[in-house]
Amino acid sequence: MATPEEAIRTFLDHLMVERAVSRHTTSAYRRDLARYAGYLSDRGVTDLEEVTPVRIADYAASLREGVRGRNGGWKEAPLAPASVARAVVALRSLHRFAQAEGMTADDPANTVSPPRPPRRLPKALSIAQVEALIAAPGEDTALALRDTALLDLLYSTGVRISEAVQLDVDDVWKALRTLEGQTTMIRVLGKGSKQRVVPLGSYARSAIDRYLVRARPGLAARGSGTAALLLNARGGRLSRQSAWTVLQASAAKAGIKTAISPHTLRHSFATHLLDGGADVRVVQELLGHASVTTTQIYTLVTVDHLRQVYLTSHPRAY
Repeated sequence: MATPEEAIRTFLDHLMVERAVSRHTTSAYRRDLARYAGYLSDRGVTDLEEVTPVRIADYAASLREGVRGRNGGWKEAPLAPASVARAVVALRSLHRFAQAEGMTADDPANTVSPPRPPRRLPKALSIAQVEALIAAPGEDTALALRDTALLDLLYSTGVRISEAVQLDVDDVWKALRTLEGQTTMIRVLGKGSKQRVVPLGSYARSAIDRYLVRARPGLAARGSGTAALLLNARGGRLSRQSAWTVLQASAAKAGIKTAISPHTLRHSFATHLLDGGADVRVVQELLGHASVTTTQIYTLVTVDHLRQVYLTSHPRAY
């Protein structure tokens, strides 16, 4: 017999120790499975062996519909389809692990599929908006130089914000010393600890070089010494949350009214490459997507762009 709580603790230990899953991913699993354990506890389920496919389907439905409290408010607010899908994936992984470890005889979740969230097209900025965004911080202060370097780096390489803040000075130093006219490449650490090589454009090289010469030494002097490329005001490594704040503040300063997310510059990077004629598989490699299917969503954006150009430019479009 294994209680849901015992199985979850063992499963999370397995993720961290044996599979070396990132802390961010483990925390997401922990939150989703804690909610699942609470659902089972409310229904008197004390043994994971008692869980049935019907019970799991009912749990997924409760996530979509939410749970009302006694006062009429939400005890558990309804989740978006993408969040429900993530929660179902988490419990499927738990039950698969429990069966493999002999905690349960069967896997009641193997017939329950996560709901497919509606496909949303990524939002890309125009080239003019990107230029305004990168120019927004200016270069009057050390932090402004850092912010410009960050934004130029994100758009030049298409890396995730989490990948950008993980970079150390040594990761870009060789690229900055590359002779003019030669292709400049840097190595980044992506999801699943997979490394990939991405090109660093001349504008980003210049912005990073100015930051390293004029700003980073002063910021580093405020801290205890770190190899991080991007530093915060206290001389420590810039966090992902702080980098997102930089992006939001720069967008507001640039007068960009559309919603900005941590992936906005990454989306813009991919869309502008495809608009310029890049092959989708090249963009896949640059983004670090495991499957080209993930990258192909950007082709829908460019087809929409082509349609708009045709309708506004061709004399017989209407």
